[in-house]
Amino acid sequence: MHARFIFIMALFLSAFGAQAAMAQDGPKLQQTYREWSVFTMKSDGDTICYARSFAQDKAPKNVDHGDVVFFITLWKSSGAAPQTSLMTGYNIKAAPPPQARVGNTRITMYPADNEAFVEEEADERKLVAAMRKGSLLRVDARSARGTATAYEFSLSGVTAALQKTQDLCK
Repeated sequence: MHARFIFIMALFLSAFGAQAAMAQDGPKLQQTYREWSVFTMKSDGDTICYARSFAQDKAPKNVDHGDVVFFITLWKSSGAAPQTSLMTGYNIKAAPPPQARVGNTRITMYPADNEAFVEEEADERKLVAAMRKGSLLRVDARSARGTATAYEFSLSGVTAALQKTQDLCK
């Protein structure tokens, strides 16, 4: 869990331009494809490759959501499917669980503090496949205070970003 915290913290810092605060092997921007940017970083001797995009629409409009970012992450040492996650500026309530939707594909996520993850690898693959074909990702969640929220992410550039991520972490 400690390694995951360090990784998530590194993603958070890179998401908001604080790369100078990171160690020498901090996140490095590799390429941007429309709405998606690809980064690499070293962690515990492994290479981590990820694509990220900021929410283009946040609802409700009268709430401070903080920065809301969606990540697709690969580890060079792992043959696992890309791992998807959502990061918000607030803690996410567990019930009802957050849900990601692309077209007719709906995937339930589980929250951990201000993040949400997909639990099953088969669901990860299903979501990523839908993202490659779709044009819009929507994630519905509920804040710890009970506010229903919705985020929309453009999928413009996600296919190229995923390909670059996979190439970098072969």
